[in-house]
Amino acid sequence: MFRPGAPASSPAHPPDGVSNAEPAAQAVLLDDPQEWSAFGRPVGPTGQAAEDPASCAWDSQVVLEGMHCAACALTIEDALRSVPGVLQADVSAATRRARVVWQPSQVQPSQWMDAVHKAGYRAMPAMDAFAREQRQRENRRALWRWLVAGFCMMQVMMYAWPAYVAQPGDLTGEMEQLLRWASWVITLPMVVFSCGPFFSSALRDIRLRRVSMDLPVALGMAITFVVSTAGTFDPAGIFGKEVYYDSLTMFVFFLLTGRWLELRLRDRTAGALEAVMNRLPDSVERRTADGGFVRVATRRVVAGDTIRVLPGEAFPVDGRITLGSTHADESLLTGESTPVARPVGSTVTAGSYNLQAPVEVHVEGTGGQTRFAQIVALMESASLQKPRLAQLADRIARPFLVAVLVAAGLAAVYWWPSDPGHALMVAVAVLIVTCPCALSLATPVAMLTAAGTLARHGVLVRNLQGLEALAHVDTVVFDKTGTLTRDGMALQAVHTAHGWSAEEVLALAASLARHSMHPASRAVVAAAAALDDGRWAVTDLQEEAGQGLVARVHVRLGAGQPARQVRLGSAHHAGVAPEDAGSALQVVLSEQHVSGAVSELARFDLVEDLRAEAPAVVTALEQGCVAVQLLSGDRVGAVQRVAAQAGIAQAAGECTPQGKLAALQALQAGGHQVAMVGDGLNDGPVLAGAHVSFAFGRAVPLAQSQADFVVLGDSLALVPQTVLLARRTLRVVRQNLWWAAGYNALCVPLAVVGWMPAWLAGLGMALSSLLVVLNAARLARDLPALPAQGEDLRPQQGAVPIDISKTSWLEAA
Repeated sequence: MFRPGAPASSPAHPPDGVSNAEPAAQAVLLDDPQEWSAFGRPVGPTGQAAEDPASCAWDSQVVLEGMHCAACALTIEDALRSVPGVLQADVSAATRRARVVWQPSQVQPSQWMDAVHKAGYRAMPAMDAFAREQRQRENRRALWRWLVAGFCMMQVMMYAWPAYVAQPGDLTGEMEQLLRWASWVITLPMVVFSCGPFFSSALRDIRLRRVSMDLPVALGMAITFVVSTAGTFDPAGIFGKEVYYDSLTMFVFFLLTGRWLELRLRDRTAGALEAVMNRLPDSVERRTADGGFVRVATRRVVAGDTIRVLPGEAFPVDGRITLGSTHADESLLTGESTPVARPVGSTVTAGSYNLQAPVEVHVEGTGGQTRFAQIVALMESASLQKPRLAQLADRIARPFLVAVLVAAGLAAVYWWPSDPGHALMVAVAVLIVTCPCALSLATPVAMLTAAGTLARHGVLVRNLQGLEALAHVDTVVFDKTGTLTRDGMALQAVHTAHGWSAEEVLALAASLARHSMHPASRAVVAAAAALDDGRWAVTDLQEEAGQGLVARVHVRLGAGQPARQVRLGSAHHAGVAPEDAGSALQVVLSEQHVSGAVSELARFDLVEDLRAEAPAVVTALEQGCVAVQLLSGDRVGAVQRVAAQAGIAQAAGECTPQGKLAALQALQAGGHQVAMVGDGLNDGPVLAGAHVSFAFGRAVPLAQSQADFVVLGDSLALVPQTVLLARRTLRVVRQNLWWAAGYNALCVPLAVVGWMPAWLAGLGMALSSLLVVLNAARLARDLPALPAQGEDLRPQQGAVPIDISKTSWLEAA
């Protein structure tokens, strides 16, 4: 995985030779504070980076090697949390990654990485080069083990076949013994090489006095091989009646087949999150003092540098183009794959791709200062979260494994008097068939796959638990400004005083509005773009927040003409009486004379720009029996106009933030599961108070957002599509859990009574885990289409009426 500002992508080429060092030496190299930003970020009290890296806690991400299950994740978490100075540790069995929050004044990376090593695993910095190299190495080894197991299985089955088809007297004792010896010789390399990881993991568990999912599997392999070996070396002994090399080789082959396919599918599904994050180049061309360009590591670039980005490369920083023009792919930031024109002077963002031509960029933000860094931080946090169902599976994993060992022992004791060899094989079948791999994978793989699909379409999942909550939503509450409407406004009408033309007042108003970033000012400037001839000069301009502008203006080239004191803003600010403008927001332009009298020059009616897809989104939700409501702090007239255009029947305006929260709580008290959709700017308490929430608005600092889902683009259709995907995800999770529980309920009794041979138990175990991952992989498709007429998202439930105390608070446009 890549941390912003660190090398990522292209050849595995970690900084300062770290990748080629031994694990212990590598960890010591990572104690250098300059390396910490390559796989983590500082997290001070305000969430901002501190000037001294050692003065605040660090949030680091590492890739884990050697873990296979939920019990392994719990073991690593316990090992990390036992290290003084480690404030928090979260390990995901599905992604095989860990998040470690540590205090540099108390502990160094080498120390908590050493704790992982002592627990029997290996931790590596979660930089893209490390992650990709480790994943490829693991895939190669898994493939070789599977190939060796497959070859040995075919050879052993060839030697075992005569015993299955021979009639009494067809095989002499010498020939049968020869076939047993041949099978033993062929099985030996498979046991040593293909089964090696299972045995090493089991020995580690025994040494550390713990239980993981590899322990029962390794016991089953060892018992089968020992019993068969005893029958081969001593045909007249208690285990000489039959050998089980064919069952052992088939079991190992099926198990490794399942694990290899599971590994590939996990890289493809849960790895979708990583694919989104690993976008920045590991190096970039930076301008030198003599005007040339030299390639340097991305993390060496600082604000103020000038870099050259070639076609096909990702922009590694936030900046402004100073030379050249191109088109950029900003799908990571917006969810839209349509290229965006980026001429000279336009801004570019880290993580977007340069598609067309080389450009020179003045660096304005690097590393953790970029929006890309915020996106990566949110995705890393979400990928390591454990939903409620996954936490339950983790909690029962260890007790369940202990119960498996006890059940296998009791089964062996029960069958031993009649046939010791059969008794041990029954125990092996119980050990193998009850391994809870499918149970541990059921929830996290599905949740992470859904999160990866949403991320590719411009929706960040900040809280995996939000997917489960969203699946039960029956009411969606929208904010107005920045959510149902776009951030900008449009000029609807101009009302001028006698003696003034619309063009003249627009030009005069724009001369003031050009100095303000308020949405109303931007609308006036946009309307006057083709009219302003530079006639007016502005001096002594002042802006009163939330009220308007005041300045002195005079006509350029108009010597001898006195300056005018002009005001632009609300009617109160302009010093005139307000008028009913209906649903429009009215901005007044006035002149204050020397005598103190005020004369009105013009009124501008501004309206908000409703998102084009808003009516279709509301219709889709209502057709799916999800009630839709609108809460806004804007004037009632403006709210009703937007509600009518969007097709929302229940709407309330002039709501304070406290009023919005009260309305939300009233819905929840009525038994409704409520989703809140806001712009994230002034809806923090309401977003946090809802069962699940969406935040719109690209200007919102992602780290400060209170929402469970952050929509990076402008498409409102992503809300109902996310609802559909959440419901589909929960269905998949339930299917996986029912399959895992039903498989064990059916197969355990069969294994205990001796009706399930070891090879069939291994096949069942492998197929159960594989089926869970394959079922979750269905979520990696595109987002579901909006529901057609009559298709339900939730059973029909009426919405409770909204009763809110009206105030005169006006939400900023």
